[in-house]
Amino acid sequence: MTCFAPTVGVASTHPANMPKDHADLPVWNAENWFYEDWPVGQKIRSLRRTMAEGDSHLFNALVLDIHPYVQDQMFAETEGIFGKRLVAGAFVFSAGLGLVATNCVNAFSYGYDKLRFIKPVFIGDTIYSIRSNLDKKPKYKEMGLIRASYEVFKGEGELVLYCEHLQTVKYRNPADLAGKTEK
Repeated sequence: MTCFAPTVGVASTHPANMPKDHADLPVWNAENWFYEDWPVGQKIRSLRRTMAEGDSHLFNALVLDIHPYVQDQMFAETEGIFGKRLVAGAFVFSAGLGLVATNCVNAFSYGYDKLRFIKPVFIGDTIYSIRSNLDKKPKYKEMGLIRASYEVFKGEGELVLYCEHLQTVKYRNPADLAGKTEK
């Protein structure tokens, strides 16, 4: 068997309840970077995603969003100020962040700041996201705080959403940050 270096997924979680040769494989879309590895200033761009009507309806049904701007074509066309149905902002937020999300086993969401819905997104619009690593600081004994911005664009670069995501991330070597933490 030929062994290849992983291109996506740099670590396995090594679950005990599966065959060892399976558990040792890198996990798809998973990373095991630590606070020390997080590069301030790095930017990544996602693939694009078209906001389909079925996806929009499914999201609205899941969260019980029945606002006429997102659910009622006749209202949106005849009484709405945009003349067509919107995609719910919460769905744009979720999908936009999901486009650049990874599953880092050492990072935990701390919250979101500065969430703004800048322009409407409509059924059929195509979005993509850019994540920019803004800053990091030691916070707790075992974890630091990192902050990244997420910009969601539609079409050929029209900004529709901005937010900042805060995450706590485990230190590789907590002793190296002793005395530098807030708590």
